[in-house]
Parts: sequence; C-alpha cells; structure tokens
Amino acid sequence: MAQGIQIDWLGRVAYGDALELQRLAVEARRAGGCGDRLLLLEHPPVVTLGRSTRPENLRTPRAELRARGVEVHEVARGGDVTYHGPGQLVGYAIVDLAARGLADVHAFLRGLEGALVEALAGLGVAAGTLPGMTGVFVAGAAPPRKLASIGLGLRGWVTWHGFALNATLDPADFGDIVPCGLRGVEMTSVARELGEPGGAPLFERTRDAVTRVFGERFA
Repeated sequence: MAQGIQIDWLGRVAYGDALELQRLAVEARRAGGCGDRLLLLEHPPVVTLGRSTRPENLRTPRAELRARGVEVHEVARGGDVTYHGPGQLVGYAIVDLAARGLADVHAFLRGLEGALVEALAGLGVAAGTLPGMTGVFVAGAAPPRKLASIGLGLRGWVTWHGFALNATLDPADFGDIVPCGLRGVEMTSVARELGEPGGAPLFERTRDAVTRVFGERFA
C-alpha cells in the first residue's frame, strides 16, 4: 500500500542540478530506499525541449538565448518546448505507479491536472482541462489561457519530471517559444488572473495551496 508522499521545498535550483536530484531520487525510489516524493522548486531562466519538440517552436536561436543567460536543455520527458523561470512553481513527482496500483501513466497525468485545478480553486482561480490538450487552463477562457504545463518521464514505472505552474512570473517570458507547441493558446499566471501584482506572498500562497492538495490526494 502506498504510504503518502514526502513534499520538499528546495528553493531556486539550477536546471542541471535538479535533473541530478531527480535521477538520484528515482534510483532511491526504485531501490526501495525512500517513498514517493514531490520536489517543489523554482528555476533560473531555462528553456527545455521535450521528446516531441518541433524545431519551429523554438522562436529564438539557442546561441542568442544562452547569450542572454537563458539555458537550453534537451530532456527525456513527454511534450514539446517549455520555459521555466523565477515566479513559476515547478513540481517534480517521483512516484512509483506500480506501488499505487496504477497501470496507466495517462491516468496519473490526469490526476496531476486535477490536483492543480483543486489548488487553483483554493486560490480563487477557476481552472480546468481542455479536450486533446495536456495541462491546466483558465475555465471558459477564449482563446484558451494556460496556467500550468505538465510533462512526465518514466524509469521502471517510477515517474519523474512533472508540472510547472505559473504563479507570479510574467507570461511575456514565454515569448521565445511556442509553449508546448500550442498555437492559439495564451500563457497566463495566477497573479494575472487574480489581478494581483505578484511577488513573494502570492508565490508562497500558491506553493502552500499545492502542498496541501497534493499531500491530501497522495495520502
């Protein structure tokens, strides 16, 4: 039987360092050295390219991005290109699906979406999902406005990678890419939807809401 989940706030972590933390956590989970974990953190500016990335969705050349201090990484997760930066709450889920009796990674992904929708509701943001798209969007918005992106990887039926929830970052930070390859979709944030200026207090409220909901759902 699954025994809950350990949720750790790691602060701001460079993307390469976070990959290594995930690798070690996955190895420990597969070896039975720890239980399921959710690593919550922020990243310095970085663009990541998933397995399904199409070249045209990276609007700015890699060399130009690096010259501006934006790292670029190709990663073993599902999905297209995305951006991470300060003000975005990133959650890496190290979860043994077999131990939880889950035979369908897509069902687990849907569960991540549902948890984020619940956390956003607690913050006063009505959100939901859209048919044929992965992630979390503002409910009823036209054109769609996206709040959170999700991309998972699997190693021996243990998940890694996870979600990125736009808490207080400026959605204009996504201008170098076509986020997740979804044309016609606007990126937004909790701060923008609430009409608040953002900053540390709202980020912390967002982090606390996510921590509470995931702790309850993974109990």
